[in-house]
Amino acid sequence: MRKLKIALFLAMFIFVLAACGTDSSSNGDDGEGNTNNGSEFDLIEDGKLTFAASGEFKPFSYMDGNKMIGYDIAVAEAIADKLGLEAVQQKAKFDGIVTGVKEGRYDIAVASHTITDERLEEVNFSDPYYYSGPVIYTRPDSDINTAEDLNGKEISVSRGSTYVEMAQEYTDNIPKVDSDVVALQSLASGHHDAVITDDITGQTAIENGLEIENRGQLGVSEQAVAVSKEKEALLESINEALQELKESGELAELAEEWIGVDITQEPEELE
Repeated sequence: MRKLKIALFLAMFIFVLAACGTDSSSNGDDGEGNTNNGSEFDLIEDGKLTFAASGEFKPFSYMDGNKMIGYDIAVAEAIADKLGLEAVQQKAKFDGIVTGVKEGRYDIAVASHTITDERLEEVNFSDPYYYSGPVIYTRPDSDINTAEDLNGKEISVSRGSTYVEMAQEYTDNIPKVDSDVVALQSLASGHHDAVITDDITGQTAIENGLEIENRGQLGVSEQAVAVSKEKEALLESINEALQELKESGELAELAEEWIGVDITQEPEELE
């Protein structure tokens, strides 16, 4: 009888050990054999995806109380969810975000960054998560109607944006401000001759009551997630997550929710 009790005890002990070894809550397993602490990504904090955005680019990222919301934020959170990570947002000035990713202050940036050769020298970029384009905005009484009319004018742009270089093609008089919204507000108040910014941002400003007008689009750009060059595994997984979000239609749904239109499809021709 004593030997039988010992045998039963050992059997129960082994069963408990086996159960502990398969408990997903103890080792970060998602139930499908995939760990979700992100250790393979060399994250700032295990289990968390720290992303930066400006919080000053409505409807892509803007403040709602003490948190950022918008399309960029929703995309970042969807990516984190696909990777089995907790999304942690960090608000930062736009012109310092790429440097912050490069220096490791943020794991990634989901901040409507246009892919450019200059930025590619500092960080890597994911596949585009939306497509947009720069537009000339003026006041209704302006005599600016084409790109050529910008020559020698005062053109305000967001500091650190790709619109700085674009404006330099027409003038040296380029007041730089902290955000595109600030530039458009200043334009509507009678300052500057024009603003170059994203078409969706300008349209949103018009819908919110700013008396400005679209005087023509200057091209099409690709916006993507910025990732440190040292985090290739993270970049690969982000691209896989974006592909899943596109194929499922979730990315388009997020665009419809926050922007009002699907901006996730690549144009047939880039100007």
